[in-house]
Amino acid sequence: MKPIVEISNLKKRYGRLWAVDGLDLTVERGDVFGFLGPNGAGKSTTIRMMLGLVRPTNGSVRVFEHNVWHERTRALTRVGALVESPGLYKYLTGRQNLWHFASLAGLAKKEAVDLALEKVGLSDRADDKVKGYSHGMRQRLGIAQAIVGEPELVILDEPTNGLDPQGMKEVRELIQKLAAEHQMTIFLSSHLLHEVEQVCSKIAVIHQGKQVAGGSVSELLSNCGQVRIAVNKPVEAANTLDGLDSTKVIEVGPDWIKVQVKDNLTAEVNKRLVTAGFDVSAVVPETTSLEEFYFSLLVEQV
Repeated sequence: MKPIVEISNLKKRYGRLWAVDGLDLTVERGDVFGFLGPNGAGKSTTIRMMLGLVRPTNGSVRVFEHNVWHERTRALTRVGALVESPGLYKYLTGRQNLWHFASLAGLAKKEAVDLALEKVGLSDRADDKVKGYSHGMRQRLGIAQAIVGEPELVILDEPTNGLDPQGMKEVRELIQKLAAEHQMTIFLSSHLLHEVEQVCSKIAVIHQGKQVAGGSVSELLSNCGQVRIAVNKPVEAANTLDGLDSTKVIEVGPDWIKVQVKDNLTAEVNKRLVTAGFDVSAVVPETTSLEEFYFSLLVEQV
């Protein structure tokens, strides 16, 4: 089965700045795909090229096997998107807002509007004016705009931006529901790593327009796991491991060292220390969070 999104050698230059520089991404059907990177990394520019709003300097974006720039209508017919904050009319009700935007997209059907409101949990507030909505409710209404046509791919750019913890939880649960119950493929740009870790099955991390990591969340975290090693002479042990491609010393304690080990090579690290004459009394795996993984990547880019 062909991927839903294929991004190949994608580049965008503004003057002398390469906002996106040689990006390759693949999004498969059923993915909840997290797109991560610091401010200015090129996330929003990439999304705008995915939606045909910005023309690439080089490379291509194919959605449902159609080139977005040359076949925009055919490529995006089955795509819904929320880019930045939704533009809502506060003096209209939620239902009226959704009907208005659905009409602009040629999707104005009562059943479709009602279903979208139900999916985002706004059926009971649909006839209240948006000016009385919380920020989280407005964001959910924005997502309703994106899914009113029951798209197969939904692109969300920072959907939890500015929300309080309750609003974040609501949007997170909504994204999980859209993927699990309604079989929508989700492409999610976010800087909230904890949220992404809970929601996404795959991620790509970009920095200065280039991809620096990508793949299954579980595999990436397991392949870059951290272990605490109880060892005599921890400073000397750390120096022994320093410089290995597969190992990075994170912290040195009074009788232990914390090490980040790539590619499940913990046994090799233990063997190297023992062979070098150190007394290793324990090797304890520690859970690596997406946040730890992400910031370790950015440190490597500096």
